[in-house]
Amino acid sequence: MRRRGGHGDSGGDIVRAEGRLDVAQHGRARRWWLPWLRTLLLAPLLTYASVPFLIRLFPTLLHKFVYLNFLAFPFFVDFRRPELLVNNTISMYLTTEPGVTVGIWHTVPSSRGAEAQGKDQRWYEEALADAHPVIIYLHGNGGTRAARHRIQFLKAMGAADFHILALDYRGYGDSTGYPSENGFNTDVLALYDWVKARSGNSSILFWGHSLGTGIATNAARKLQEERGVQVDAVVLESPYTNIRDAAANIPITKVYRHLPGFEYLILDSMARAGMFFRSDENVKVLGCPLLILHADDDGVVPPKLGHKLYETALKAYKDKSKVKLITFPQKLGLGHDYISFHPELPALVKDFLNMK
Repeated sequence: MRRRGGHGDSGGDIVRAEGRLDVAQHGRARRWWLPWLRTLLLAPLLTYASVPFLIRLFPTLLHKFVYLNFLAFPFFVDFRRPELLVNNTISMYLTTEPGVTVGIWHTVPSSRGAEAQGKDQRWYEEALADAHPVIIYLHGNGGTRAARHRIQFLKAMGAADFHILALDYRGYGDSTGYPSENGFNTDVLALYDWVKARSGNSSILFWGHSLGTGIATNAARKLQEERGVQVDAVVLESPYTNIRDAAANIPITKVYRHLPGFEYLILDSMARAGMFFRSDENVKVLGCPLLILHADDDGVVPPKLGHKLYETALKAYKDKSKVKLITFPQKLGLGHDYISFHPELPALVKDFLNMK
């Protein structure tokens, strides 16, 4: 009997084996990128999942999310030369407590613009007593007093014959120190005292925008409860009720709201980080005129929070005429930051304050 195979078949087996080896090597060569792809896909997922737990463990991380002082836009601003951006304005610095100095711009009323040319800080200080109302402007959480919409505010309200003192809180702009709610209160009250000592019988208003609305009501309440002093008026632009409600509604937290532990991991951590900004509680004890401004197309702080704050104040105030809400329709496109561009804003404010 003759057997098939032998050496001839062995050669074929070797060829087939080498072919399979080539295919396997080629397959491995084609799949070298799979581990990289898995890493690329898992990294965002792990980051997404870990952020709430990191915040719970280290609640002070929220300071970076809430106090966006590291976003010092616009960049390359010479804070000592505000006249490059807005007329009739000087830069000054105020020490609000040992080790903390805040940068401030003082814009005088346009009606005194010609007189202000070339004048020094002493002249600007003395000008505060000229009977024109004084706005202490408290900006939002990102950028500095040189941001475009804040420059517009200085121009618009200066043209309406207001003094405006716009400060960068501690840790912002060219101010020293580190951001904190209690620190902000100290900064604002120190500026209020400085203005009050120089302004004679001129009215003083707190005007807060966004995060600054909580700072404005904090300061007004402290003046009233701790000193028995009532600020002449408070204007709240694009306000929220409290920082917890704001955090639950702002766009950046939307990706986490469906998580079962959202309140425990993120919202509860706000208090653990020392952040409250309880405007809804503050307005219950205020007695000064209170004006709330909100655009219907605000995409950062939902208008419903401004309406809720208004309803809370209206219910608490004995004199209902002291509380007013002005809304701006969506078609105007004013959003969160641009109410100061509305041409009728100064007139609306003056009308509320019964000013000519």
